[in-house]
Amino acid sequence: MLFNSIQFALFLPIVFLLYWFVFDRFISKSKYQLRLQNAFVVVASYVFYGWWDWRFLLLIAFTSFCSWGSGLLIGKAESKKKAKTWMWLNIILNLGILATFKYYDFFVTEFAQLFHISTDGLLLKVILPVGISFYTFQALSYSIDVYRGKIEPTRDIVAFFAFISFFPQLVAGPIERATNLLPQFLKKREFDYDTAVDGMRQILWGLFKKIVVADNCAVYVDQVFSTYTEQSGSTLLLAAVFFAFQLYCDFSGYSEIAIGTAKLFGIRLMRNFNNPYFATSFADYWKRNHISLTTWFMDYVYYPLIGSSDKLWYWNLCMIVTFLLSGMWHGAGWTFLLWGLYQGIFIVISMNLSKSRKRFEKKHHLKDSWVWEVFTMVVTFMIVCIGLILFRAESIGMAWGYVCGIFNSDFFAVPSVARRLLAFVVLLILIEWLHREKNHGMEIADKTLLIRWGYYLFIVLMIFVFGAFNESFIYFQF
Repeated sequence: MLFNSIQFALFLPIVFLLYWFVFDRFISKSKYQLRLQNAFVVVASYVFYGWWDWRFLLLIAFTSFCSWGSGLLIGKAESKKKAKTWMWLNIILNLGILATFKYYDFFVTEFAQLFHISTDGLLLKVILPVGISFYTFQALSYSIDVYRGKIEPTRDIVAFFAFISFFPQLVAGPIERATNLLPQFLKKREFDYDTAVDGMRQILWGLFKKIVVADNCAVYVDQVFSTYTEQSGSTLLLAAVFFAFQLYCDFSGYSEIAIGTAKLFGIRLMRNFNNPYFATSFADYWKRNHISLTTWFMDYVYYPLIGSSDKLWYWNLCMIVTFLLSGMWHGAGWTFLLWGLYQGIFIVISMNLSKSRKRFEKKHHLKDSWVWEVFTMVVTFMIVCIGLILFRAESIGMAWGYVCGIFNSDFFAVPSVARRLLAFVVLLILIEWLHREKNHGMEIADKTLLIRWGYYLFIVLMIFVFGAFNESFIYFQF
């Protein structure tokens, strides 16, 4: 079920009314009120997820049950060694399921091509379950945090199933930690009007980013990438820029809708994007972009890898390995692996040059210069855009051909692009810049009634008049 679909527009208000006016009000005197409310969340979430393919409900239920059980076993373990064994069994089980669905066919195909072996009868040819990478990582973090002592294992299986399957963030995040989300299902939620209104604003902002910006960018990007050998260098560069905005607005738009929807149910999700294209360094970019995944890899991969080592070269190597794994998380393909390597190399360069850069800025009095700030933003953004060509290309050869095509003799030719599309991107940048200190582009509770409703009407009109309504979200494939 898509957030920008008629089905979801009907599903959300029905679930909202049942959640607050049936399971909160009419059974408020029941000692099972919280459990019944959580059970309803699970049912609603399973309906939402099963809309694509009901068979995958068995998989998410199995993952949830095993992770819940592992938490209890870790908590009851008589020794640290035994607790560690239970943790690793759950990690291996979950990663094994993920690897089977996501990577098995890829590696079998590559192995067969390398040794000229037929793949007949070897490939599974299974459909990748929507959101499996997201809810698997969420389940893994629970058992790891229980083992680390960051959270007590819960005996409430209903609350745990709600934590794993909560429908707003189920298929594309944010990837929540048990330490933040699970306790919210273990206590009574109270309806807060101001929070709900802010949630509606955030949903509207997310729809604008997705339907107006991302979906319109997609039309132009698809056309250029499909005919990249025939395009001028300037057009190829512009399409790479528009793809950066397509990817950002598609995914961050989903996150805005997810976070806003959660607020309607009294649940707080973590922020997943903090204006990443306003970053002034590559390290800063990854502190702002896909925050839930970046922090997950840092906490559960990078820091355990470096351990107690104080060697800079080893820290750098671990960072590159971490981003290589992040690239693999995004997809089973050499382009994603190379994209991860690209990210790792540039973030290592950025981090190692940070002290020299600070000295340079101090020496030339650049710290408070808006010209320098804009310059560093543009440089960082262009590095990101070049890397995203790997993310979008169908093969390494295509990515290489595309990059070579940019730096061609017609690099300075005037690119062909619809002015309307350029206006959408400029409008997005302007709104996000004006709201860069806030949580989202429609956080306007402090404005007058006339300004607020004028802004609402403007965004709604933009969606219905200029919306392209693409029937997918890019990150659903991950």
